[in-house]
Amino acid sequence: MDHNLMEVLMPIAILGSFGTAIYFFARIMTDYILKKKMIEKGFVNDETQAIFKNHAAENKYSSLKWGLLAFFGGLSLIIMEYIPVRPESPLPYGLFSVSVSVGFLIYYFFVKKESEKRL
Repeated sequence: MDHNLMEVLMPIAILGSFGTAIYFFARIMTDYILKKKMIEKGFVNDETQAIFKNHAAENKYSSLKWGLLAFFGGLSLIIMEYIPVRPESPLPYGLFSVSVSVGFLIYYFFVKKESEKRL
């Protein structure tokens, strides 16, 4: 990559990812505080509280998803260490994309099987 282009893109990427992280953290915290205050003040009846609690139950396998994606992404990085490629080759990007996709597909079929088991 051109050195001048890298000098421009690096600060943008760092500040952009930092800003995005702050935005999502603030959004999650304000949603949590708002829901908590609504429940404490009594603006929320039992049916609405059930919706809040049901939303947490839907994300039961969230850590499994991120664990599988991180595992297969890391596995692809390990495999790429042993494959000799030219610097301009798109092979590392393809291998990384395919392995992360395999991790997500394993997660999808696992959750699908678990949801069919509950029915």
